[in-house]
Amino acid sequence: MENQIFELQYAIDTFYFLVCGALVMWMAAGFAMLEAGLVRSKNTTEILTKNVALFAISCLMYLICGYAIMYGGGYFLQGIEAVDVAEVLATSAENGFDGDSVYSGASDFFFQVVFVATAMSIVSGAVAERMKLWAFLAFAVVMTAIIYPMEGSWTWGGNDVFGMFNLGDAGFSDFAGSGIVHMAGAAAALAGVLLLGPRAGKYSKDGKINAIPGANLPLATLGTFILWMGWFGFNGGSVLKLGDVANAHAVAMVFLNTNTAAAGGAITALIVARLVFGKADLTMLLNGALAGLVVITAEPSTPTALQATLFGAVGGALVVASIVTLDKLRIDDPVGAISVHGTCGLLGLLLVPLTNDGSEFTGQLLGAATIFVWVFGVSLLVWAGLKVAVGIRVSEEDEYEGMDYVDCGMEAYPEFTKQ
Repeated sequence: MENQIFELQYAIDTFYFLVCGALVMWMAAGFAMLEAGLVRSKNTTEILTKNVALFAISCLMYLICGYAIMYGGGYFLQGIEAVDVAEVLATSAENGFDGDSVYSGASDFFFQVVFVATAMSIVSGAVAERMKLWAFLAFAVVMTAIIYPMEGSWTWGGNDVFGMFNLGDAGFSDFAGSGIVHMAGAAAALAGVLLLGPRAGKYSKDGKINAIPGANLPLATLGTFILWMGWFGFNGGSVLKLGDVANAHAVAMVFLNTNTAAAGGAITALIVARLVFGKADLTMLLNGALAGLVVITAEPSTPTALQATLFGAVGGALVVASIVTLDKLRIDDPVGAISVHGTCGLLGLLLVPLTNDGSEFTGQLLGAATIFVWVFGVSLLVWAGLKVAVGIRVSEEDEYEGMDYVDCGMEAYPEFTKQ
């Protein structure tokens, strides 16, 4: 009977893990559509190429070495042994089967690898419309093979930071990756943007900020809804198990809080945009929803639905302020990725102790600082190395012509006049 119970729970938990991983993989489509909608039509094919290529690179590099760095095991040169039912039951004989670690190692790898791709997707939008395609893909190799796995090993991997201190022992907690995934991606993006500089015509010499509208807001809206849907797998899968009463309830609460935080962020951003700009700004509405999702990612299991809504609302207000502030600082981020994933990722980490007694503000600050310093610092070095070696920015002529024709030799909308 115990064998049958174990095998059933193993099947349920593994299947749940795989489905959640597939939902997170679908977020790659969300990032692709969001970015394709928020760039100009002459750069659409190139941004789509980047998103598909970075996903493939992430999968391969994490398989080759990233997972081994982060968790101390690898599957590139060896398969995954099947679970020994008798051994698991024997180790839990004294206390009865407790349901711990009853999912396939292959499903765990699959779930983790799509998180890596998410972190890299954040970088794509921030450096859009003026970065060389191959320089970006070269950075993707380093980011997914070394930079992300290293900071992941200090957090989810449970390793000491350079052998000095353990973030978990310091009271750091990040349930599904507000800092580990989202803020890390934003830190890498910020380093690239600072070296890359703004798009031509974005900022005038007299200090004026010129809006550069995206070519396809319906696509951007579709991308946001895809991301919203995929986030249920992102946060829900981070519960890790489903096959018992306690974890099934936890999953339900995570889904509920994820959804309501996004709603709170969207409505608040819409209202703030109306008050600040005098218009119902669709792009701020979209980024508000994403901001709420990023904020609740740090801890979606312990807040009440009201608290989750309020957390998302704070994120929605913050993202509008952050986007405006970065523009004033002449930091050009075409899709608002640094604000959504970086500023709001930090906010999410700082809100965790309000509902999770196992975390501390000092631990959250230490963890956030460790992640940012490592990712930003190493990314800055890698971007700088690429800038010296091959260059990271296209010429003025190529930027004017559009990345589609220059890098890909084809246009996304050939029957229309270029914008």
